[in-house]
Amino acid sequence: MTEFTADPAFEAGSVFAADWPLCQVRLQDDARFPWLILLPRVDGAVELDDLTAAQRAVLTEEIVRAGEVVRALGQAAGRRVDKLNTAALGNVTRQLHVHVVGRRRDDGLWPDPIWGRPGAVRLSEADCEAMLRAIREA
Repeated sequence: MTEFTADPAFEAGSVFAADWPLCQVRLQDDARFPWLILLPRVDGAVELDDLTAAQRAVLTEEIVRAGEVVRALGQAAGRRVDKLNTAALGNVTRQLHVHVVGRRRDDGLWPDPIWGRPGAVRLSEADCEAMLRAIREA
């Protein structure tokens, strides 16, 4: 892999959390949901088939790992995750990325999708730092 650069759209709405074997892990800056974004560090990747079979296998394992982290973040915040939403949409930002979001039956958008919906609530600095620490320790 060469030097990786995240699309500027990710820089605007999320915070770098960690580098896993394949993906850069970012914490979405939205206090309503525990939400990670995985960006495979593969030049020019837009679709899953832009990854090799081995890379897709690693991505799948990292999605499962991200789900475990998202559940732990929800638990730590006293808001147990009822359902994990996982999606690789890419309609707005072409760079291949996978969202892993913890949803609750009592969240303000349940049961509707969250994609493209207004109302994001920025994380407090303290909450952001605590979540980043938890992600890095996971």
